[in-house]
Amino acid sequence: MKKKSVSFVIPCLNEEQTLPYVLTKLVKVKKDLSTNFDVEILVSDNGSTDKSAQVAKSFGAKVVPCATKGYGAALDSGIRNAKSEIIVFADADDTYDFLEAPALIQSLVQGNYDMVIGSRLDGKIHKGAMPFLHRYLGTPVINFIINLLYAKRTKIRDSNSGFRCFTKEAYLSWNVKSTGMEFASELLIQSLLHESKIHHVPVSLWPDKEGRIPHLKTWRDGMRHLLRILFYAPHLFEWTGIGLFLLSYSNLLIGTFTGIVHFDGFNLYGGHSMIVFSFFSIMGVQIWGTGLSIATKQNRISKYYKKLLELPEDKLFLFALFGALTLISSLAYTIIQWKKNQYQFINFEHQLLFLTTTSLSIFVITFQTVSAHIMKRE
Repeated sequence: MKKKSVSFVIPCLNEEQTLPYVLTKLVKVKKDLSTNFDVEILVSDNGSTDKSAQVAKSFGAKVVPCATKGYGAALDSGIRNAKSEIIVFADADDTYDFLEAPALIQSLVQGNYDMVIGSRLDGKIHKGAMPFLHRYLGTPVINFIINLLYAKRTKIRDSNSGFRCFTKEAYLSWNVKSTGMEFASELLIQSLLHESKIHHVPVSLWPDKEGRIPHLKTWRDGMRHLLRILFYAPHLFEWTGIGLFLLSYSNLLIGTFTGIVHFDGFNLYGGHSMIVFSFFSIMGVQIWGTGLSIATKQNRISKYYKKLLELPEDKLFLFALFGALTLISSLAYTIIQWKKNQYQFINFEHQLLFLTTTSLSIFVITFQTVSAHIMKRE
């Protein structure tokens, strides 16, 4: 019976200090697995200027240079150059214990999973290994957002884990594109979108070696993760925008026809609250439009976004013209009302607020639609 094959992929940028610890463990793991697996150790070198490549070769590892900068780029290059059907990756800083890798591999094979994630939150996090902010805010928040937006069968337990095992076939089908630290989030999102079988295995996390400077930049990389997560979620902007608009605009409509309502000493639908409803109505349309812009880059979008994005050019022109004329008419009416007061002030009556909000909302919708068609032509 033919042995299965495993490639250990290590992204590396100036890690000569810690690589010997990692590779010593991997040499042992390779020996232990050799009965049942053909094992390859691959270091994806991301432009190291120290002796990382020489260190890797001295341990018998295959070194693959990656010219494109970034954690994700290094991993993608290493995975694509790996010869095995099973991939295991973790960092070159020895914070993850490669001696625990066989548990991930065994789980992947026996459970016929597409990916097994080494969960630090279910394992042992050694003192000083994970900053308080990462453990109790960053990772839980990203877990929540990813699960809310994408998870169906499997809930992600440690979205920021850098210790993962998966089949190369599944990885290639996911088509992960991120080149930076956000690669970790996109890998999960794509696997969830493809409804892949995912499992978690507890792993330990160790603190950085003394003197090592981490590559991770908390706020920069955290924002990159968030942006990549939202990139695949136009539906979040669509329904948030629609909900906010309908709630605010309906109150604006009610206030236009009822006037001020007195309730238990509180005045509702007066000038101030109508301005607030107007503000949030337009904000809702803007949020909806953000989703439309994102949808130009997606294959899985709602039928409403799809209809707008597939508008023929002649109908798009008429739609844009309607939006422009609506806004111009509203502005003209506003100026007329201003003129009636000798250009001293405008009496923001309910009807005027309703009219300007409606016209501006229509204009924003048409403008966002035209913008989306422009982006679609990239």
